[in-house]
Amino acid sequence: MQWTRREFLMGCSAAIAAMAAARIGQLAFAEPAQPQATNEIFIQIFLRGGCDGLSLLCPYEDNYYRTARGSLALPTSGAHAPLRIEPYNPSFSMTAFGLNSRMPHLRDLYNSGHLAFIHACGLVDDTRSHFDAMDYIERGTPGNKTTNSGWLTRHLQTQGGATTLLPAVAASSATPASLLSYNGAVAVTSPKAFKVDTGWRYNRPQENYPFLNVLREMYNRSSINPLAQAGRRVTQVIDLMRALGDYTPASGITYPDNSFGNALKTVAQLIKADLGLQVATIDFGGWDTHEAQANSDGSGYLPDRLGILSQGLGAFYNDLSAYHSRLTIVVLSEFGRRLGRNQSNGTDHGHGNVMMVLGGNVNGRRIYGTWPGLHPDQLDKRQDLQITTDYRQVLSEILVRRLGNPKLGVVFPGLAAYNPLGIVRGPDLPPDLSANTTTLADTGYQVFVPVIQQCR
Repeated sequence: MQWTRREFLMGCSAAIAAMAAARIGQLAFAEPAQPQATNEIFIQIFLRGGCDGLSLLCPYEDNYYRTARGSLALPTSGAHAPLRIEPYNPSFSMTAFGLNSRMPHLRDLYNSGHLAFIHACGLVDDTRSHFDAMDYIERGTPGNKTTNSGWLTRHLQTQGGATTLLPAVAASSATPASLLSYNGAVAVTSPKAFKVDTGWRYNRPQENYPFLNVLREMYNRSSINPLAQAGRRVTQVIDLMRALGDYTPASGITYPDNSFGNALKTVAQLIKADLGLQVATIDFGGWDTHEAQANSDGSGYLPDRLGILSQGLGAFYNDLSAYHSRLTIVVLSEFGRRLGRNQSNGTDHGHGNVMMVLGGNVNGRRIYGTWPGLHPDQLDKRQDLQITTDYRQVLSEILVRRLGNPKLGVVFPGLAAYNPLGIVRGPDLPPDLSANTTTLADTGYQVFVPVIQQCR
């Protein structure tokens, strides 16, 4: 097919990285560097909005909890009573703990030994701001949101750079702050939607996507030019994505029929495609429950949300049964909710919360950490669950024991010590707490196509 200069420029109506579901300014891939340290797959699921950990994993017989929560306290009997679990931790033996009644999938994963909880855990900074807390957590620098890279970026860089076509994926319309400044990260809502986003007349499948063919021909003209090398990787990934087609989960697996379920399916499909995926992030929003959090019988908005989370994690993990030995999933939120109920039958921004770790090498069926108690004198500012475990302590153990990365001082600048809780199995490499960033790998070249549109 012959293209004029005018036709080519008009076809460049968006950057090559633009997906059907969102516009993104770039798509870049790293040139091959050192081999990755492990073949592990790490998934971060971020519950944005401040999930109420005291409803997710509830001390439902604690008198201070029941008094402060009033009508929001989960019922101790009936269909909506918590699903009691054994914590196997003396620190949590003073009261009964249970999962929200809408979370039977998580109870099953817990009882099977694949899921662990860390309670009274979170960001040690005192902020109650959503945006500050998310920034601090994802950049890995509590109290400092000017850090120019995310913690997952620094992890991937200290591993020697990307050696695969698809080292990191955000199953959303944009990459999160945890992957900030990592040029090898791709934001994609689904493999089927991954394509060059340009005018229909230049992207016709019946003509074998002529615009992409022009790009492919252009980048193939040089074998050594860095821009051409990176450009070829772009077209290769687009070809691979297109070849994946529609996704069919394993037999008997049912994902939630919503954006969270779709994001989980996208990541599951990419893992099964064996494209070398090392890191994936998934966002699940809607957890800012200032009002109408739940009904007095334990039903309502938040329990429904927790049910979606439970169903999704259960489906995702069971769908990837062949990858359990390589898979580690972390679920976290920016902070928990206040112990007391507010006048709108909701809960306001709090402090301590619950983290979850799921995987084939997780020492599950245990609640980790130290329970601080809910007496007013034991609360942070006399109103919020205290934090007794820094979230970085959990992630550092996963970095060292599962991802084979001991460079904790680079990934989490300012981290004072490595104190594993025993949440996951794996070798304890000698931790390096120095903040030396000279070993960070180049994550590759960026590839742009100019945004040029016809004037009307």
